[in-house]
Amino acid sequence: MTVASAALSLAVATALVAWLQGAPLHAPNASALYLVAVVAVAILGGTWAAVACSVAAFLLYDFLFIQPLYTFTVGEPGEWLNLVLFLVVAVAIGQLAALQAERAADAARRARESQALFHISRTLATTDQVAAAAPAVLAGLVSDAGLDRAWLSTLDGARERVVADSAAGSAPPVSAMASTLTRRPGDEPARWVRAHLSPGAAAPHPSPACLYRVAVLADGKPAGYLWGARAREAGDPSREETRLLALAADQLGLALNREALAREATAAEVAKQSEALKTALLDSVSHDLRTPLATIRAAAGALLDPALEWSAEQRQQTAQTIDNEAQRLDRIVHNVLDMSRLEAGVLRPELEVLPVDEVVRPVVERLAGLLDSRLTVTIPDDLPPVLVDAVYLDEALTNLLENAVHHGGPDVPVAVTGRLGDPGRVTLTVEDGGPGVPPEALPRLFEKFYRVRQKGGPSRRGLGIGLSVVKGMVEAMGGHVVAASSPLGGLAVTLDLPAAALPPDEPRSPTEARS
Repeated sequence: MTVASAALSLAVATALVAWLQGAPLHAPNASALYLVAVVAVAILGGTWAAVACSVAAFLLYDFLFIQPLYTFTVGEPGEWLNLVLFLVVAVAIGQLAALQAERAADAARRARESQALFHISRTLATTDQVAAAAPAVLAGLVSDAGLDRAWLSTLDGARERVVADSAAGSAPPVSAMASTLTRRPGDEPARWVRAHLSPGAAAPHPSPACLYRVAVLADGKPAGYLWGARAREAGDPSREETRLLALAADQLGLALNREALAREATAAEVAKQSEALKTALLDSVSHDLRTPLATIRAAAGALLDPALEWSAEQRQQTAQTIDNEAQRLDRIVHNVLDMSRLEAGVLRPELEVLPVDEVVRPVVERLAGLLDSRLTVTIPDDLPPVLVDAVYLDEALTNLLENAVHHGGPDVPVAVTGRLGDPGRVTLTVEDGGPGVPPEALPRLFEKFYRVRQKGGPSRRGLGIGLSVVKGMVEAMGGHVVAASSPLGGLAVTLDLPAAALPPDEPRSPTEARS
């Protein structure tokens, strides 16, 4: 390619010199045109091509245009000076042009290398998992490092596992031989060393391409390999391509190390949170279980004391106390079991279409003695049915009503209101006229073991998981829960539930909907 370019450039320059020095122009000396040919060859072929072209131009001009013609003899001594000066200027200009071209090419290569490294760094920095970012990195290496295929493998003990491949869908090529990049100390360039792989890497049908691999180090320890396949006739990667592969392996190693540290940090945080939850559960359960047990034991012991004389009314009140505390104890245990099921993710709701009043009425009837006459239920007749699990929604409403009674205080109003929400949604709101909760506590109401601390007083009584159970069960049915201040003065908890779609060709009246 360079020889052909030089020959063409010299031929064109010779033709132009002959035209200028011939009739009718008769230019005295047009040898400077050969300098253009030398510059062109220097840009295309480099320094030595420029020197060779300068010598060839010197000889051509002497042979074709210096008297006597068609010999290398110079008739006039003054022509020697012109020819020597021409040769010196041609060599100098050729070297300068070649040097400038080499610098421009080197700058372009470095710009491409920097762009490729920026792409790799940005891809790895904006993705949490190396396996997700690696395909884009490998695709860039295939185009920038002259590879036919690239893949990344990680080490799991002695086992090597491919995590990403630029040609996903087919097994990577294998061979008994591969060139491994050997890093050298200081600024010495790395070099490729061809050697046999482990016996397990050999295959009955080896790849026709040459395989190259670069060790990926994470925290100074081998974490995997960056592999590449390249056609045999292409030879080993160039110095720039080798440097790009080495830097890409370093970036992948940093990303693998960062991912491992993130996993360790997550595991440590999970263990810390788990330990904190265990401690909170033990503290809460030990306190909240002891209180009803102590009350039951004291009341039962008093009933069994033969020295005490009881009236029928006193015995009934004591028995009622035992029953109330047993119900409270049952509620605590039930909530703890529900929370454990929520944490384990084993809740599987059985959704069915239910009218809202058919879900609310059994809860109200069951808690009639607790609610007295302060409960107001407002369920519009035209409210569509909801698609819910009857047991889960019953449990959520029970927890909310008991929470309103226990924390609202005596004689405070309690209301249950149903209304249409967003399209395809129905909302149920349970609110009370009690003291409510501070605004800063609203976002944390559904956290496990969180109990609201009143200003100037201790935390509210309770285990602190009732509202967490409500949130978990409602979300398991496809709804969500929101807490806010109530117009009644206390707390309002709204359940947003999915409405059951009615067939468009079967409209129903409010009476049919209630039935």
